[in-house]
Amino acid sequence: METTAKGKLLHIGRKIERVRKLRGLTQEDVGTGLGITKQAVSKLEQSESIEEERLEQIANVLGVTLEGLKRFNDENVLNNSHNFYDSSSVTHSSINNGYEFTIINNPVEKIIELYESLLKVEREKIEILRNKNSD
Repeated sequence: METTAKGKLLHIGRKIERVRKLRGLTQEDVGTGLGITKQAVSKLEQSESIEEERLEQIANVLGVTLEGLKRFNDENVLNNSHNFYDSSSVTHSSINNGYEFTIINNPVEKIIELYESLLKVEREKIEILRNKNSD
């Protein structure tokens, strides 16, 4: 488990919930992607540990990497967001929680990357709905 800046433990279920909310997805969206109910997603978000295979499926539905999901930390998100806006097009390294990250802060590239990932999620939702309607 991981300790947040406030000293509270952030288990994997809470990480899933935070990433889901940051990505603008509902429990129903995630459930549809995983083939489970909204209630089952709620149970996943309350779980302290989840099987590796299931975590990989969840990460795919959330549009993040497995490693990104495992290492998710609110503090790093805030640091990266702060650095993104403070120094556009500057490359720097920082050490957070014992991991080294290289952050390339180029707003145009980040915006394009964000829109591409959002577009991918929307296309997946449309495909799921089409499959649902054809059944």
